[in-house]
Amino acid sequence: MEITFSIDQLAEVAKKIVYENPKKVILFNGSMGAGKTTLIKELVKTLGVKQTATSPTFSLVNEYYISNTEIIYHFDVYRLKNESEALDFGIDEYLYSGNWCFIEWASKIPNLIPAEHSVISINILPDGKRNLILE
Repeated sequence: MEITFSIDQLAEVAKKIVYENPKKVILFNGSMGAGKTTLIKELVKTLGVKQTATSPTFSLVNEYYISNTEIIYHFDVYRLKNESEALDFGIDEYLYSGNWCFIEWASKIPNLIPAEHSVISINILPDGKRNLILE
C-alpha cells in the first residue's frame, strides 16, 4: 500500500493501515520528525486503546491495553547503543508475544526482528505532506 496524506488525514490513514491486515510486528522507518510517533498514536487509538499514547523515547517501551488480554507494545530504540541492550530488557519476549509491536528506529536492532513483520516507511514531501509505504 502506498498513500500520500496530510497530518489532518491521520485517522483515515490509520484505518487504511489496519484494513490492510499487516503483520503484528511493524517497523516504522522515517527521518526524525517524519511523523512515526504521531502515526503510532493514531494507530493505537484506531485499534481501540482508550488511553493516550506517548513516545517511549526514555522508557524504551510503552504498553497500551486494548482489552484485558490484548496489548500493544510501542518501542523507540533510538537510544540503544547495541542489540545486547535490547536483549537485556527482554525485547525478544515482547516481539514473540503475539501482541502488536510497533518499533521506531528498528535499524538499531536488525538481527532481533522476527521474520514475520511489516514495514511502514514515511517520507516528508516538499509540500509538507507525507508519503507512506506499507510493505
